[in-house]
Amino acid sequence: MKDVSARVAALTPSATIAMNQATSELKAKGIDVINLTVGEPDFNTPDHIKAAAKKAIDDNFSFYPPAAGIPELRKAVSNKFKKENNLDYTPEQIVVSAGAKNSLANVIMSLIDPGDEVIVPSPYWVTYTELVTLCEGKNIIIRGTFENNFKVTPEQIEAVITPKTKALLLCSPSNPTGSVYSKEELAAIARVIEKHPRIYVVSDEIYEHINFVGKHESIAQFESIKERVVIINGVSKAYAMTGYRIGYIGAPQWLAKDVIKLQGQLLTGPATMAQKAAAFALEADQTCVKDFLVAFKRRKELVVGLMRQIKDVEVYDPEGAFYVFPKVNKYYGKSFNGKKINNSEEMCMYLLTEGHIGTVSGDSFGEPDCIRISFATSDENLKVAMARMKAALEKLN
Repeated sequence: MKDVSARVAALTPSATIAMNQATSELKAKGIDVINLTVGEPDFNTPDHIKAAAKKAIDDNFSFYPPAAGIPELRKAVSNKFKKENNLDYTPEQIVVSAGAKNSLANVIMSLIDPGDEVIVPSPYWVTYTELVTLCEGKNIIIRGTFENNFKVTPEQIEAVITPKTKALLLCSPSNPTGSVYSKEELAAIARVIEKHPRIYVVSDEIYEHINFVGKHESIAQFESIKERVVIINGVSKAYAMTGYRIGYIGAPQWLAKDVIKLQGQLLTGPATMAQKAAAFALEADQTCVKDFLVAFKRRKELVVGLMRQIKDVEVYDPEGAFYVFPKVNKYYGKSFNGKKINNSEEMCMYLLTEGHIGTVSGDSFGEPDCIRISFATSDENLKVAMARMKAALEKLN
């Protein structure tokens, strides 16, 4: 007899993790597979940040942390918001968690009651809708079109607002599409939200520093709604610190207090030495962040250029993050060796087994016409992967 709770039974396993596992299993069998599934920089954590982590261990910084995060890191985040985003968040408005996913979960659990509606622009990161489901909220999906670079419009948002609407989830730069909302686009969305005082904006800005089109813009900059905006961010992507598991929020102080209360029961706080390293990363020289961006931009241009040479694949040139999200639906209905490709999931399995490249189904992100490809790997891997993709797709008829 299985007595798992209904809330857990309602969850869908992460498609990204599942495809990463399938890719790893093929590799374990000795097959040369190029993994383009995971949203993780392939760079090592910079040496000066690793040294800070080692020093924290040597200094015996190994006891329980405060539930909100160590004061040094909360202050560093507060300084970062002011220096990089011109946003005023006191250290008391900062809460440090075990990665941006944990930060997001804390915020959703602190805001959403059963029956509350959450507007989720599609394509969306796989975890957004699952967290709303976990809290017994209702996902209201609005679709960003390929023609609009996968971005939603203020009119789309306003059209689905009801008395039950509690939150809007935004992600810019976007996972999985790489789209970036401009200041003007965010201002227009803010004008919609300001008319509805019950609605909060949860703004996922974890890819802030991987931006190919200029300055990052946060919806928290608009004073009319700032007290109803929660920023989700962290050090994983910008500093290649995924394994350190440090995320943080900037929030209205009342909400920060409630998140601290929740986190005190669930986690206490992330590893102390990782927090020390994150504080150092935010305050130290930022050359590594700029160097990573140069590499990601070069890889983006490489992948987009090669992908545009593949027949019947449409690709939007991403403005940020490290993903391309090509439309591959023109291949649906085609076959190889008697096996028909009917959808995005079957396409990804075909590319894995026949092309030996790991990708993630667009169904998981709310867009069945597409697949997600991470270009957070070497130039050589990307060249080989795109050649394999082209060859595999040419076999379909």
